[in-house]
Amino acid sequence: MATTASTAAGVSLTSVTLEVADPESAGLFHTAFGVESRIRLRHFAPHSTGFRGFTLALTVSRPATVDSFLGAAVDAGATVLKPAAKSLWGYGGVVRAPDGTIWKVATPAKKDTGPATREIDEMVLLLGVRDVKATRQFYADRGLTVAKSFGGKYAEFASGESSPVKLALYKRAGLAKDLGVPDDGTGSHRIVLGGTADSFTDPDGFAWEAAGPAASEAS
Repeated sequence: MATTASTAAGVSLTSVTLEVADPESAGLFHTAFGVESRIRLRHFAPHSTGFRGFTLALTVSRPATVDSFLGAAVDAGATVLKPAAKSLWGYGGVVRAPDGTIWKVATPAKKDTGPATREIDEMVLLLGVRDVKATRQFYADRGLTVAKSFGGKYAEFASGESSPVKLALYKRAGLAKDLGVPDDGTGSHRIVLGGTADSFTDPDGFAWEAAGPAASEAS
């Protein structure tokens, strides 16, 4: 059963930084994919293997737009993990970017009502966690507002008007299955979340830091 909750306002996800070995190459991919204004890059490539425990998901208006984004990703070097297809809830597909980040593009619509666009309705960072209820409470205790909660399966936090990305939690094994990858993985998540609070690390090892300037970092 879905529930909603409210906690102290003012703390939210304000940026997402991917740690990559080659920021220039990753930047070219993001530009071709159409997400360059929503993601930061940092020149750092800590060791990791397998599933990194998260995905970045784009919600768009219609199937033709899903195909447009996925086609642009593949043309820019992405690998298809799940070809675009209809499901009970809509239409979508999954790709892995050259830097290893997994992207999902989907729409609740099953039929096109117009031509493809390059517009993103919503971007969500889905963290795969061991215990959704415990991690949801961990974030609520730090001031994030719970917007939606489906028991121990899924939780979503409210995002500010200026935030380019919404934060949500999903069971790690379920998220990996949805993406079409094994759920085993070791090492760094290779992602840093910027927020309006001091630095901390959540129960699943996802690191947060106080948000800095909007420009991507490459050194």
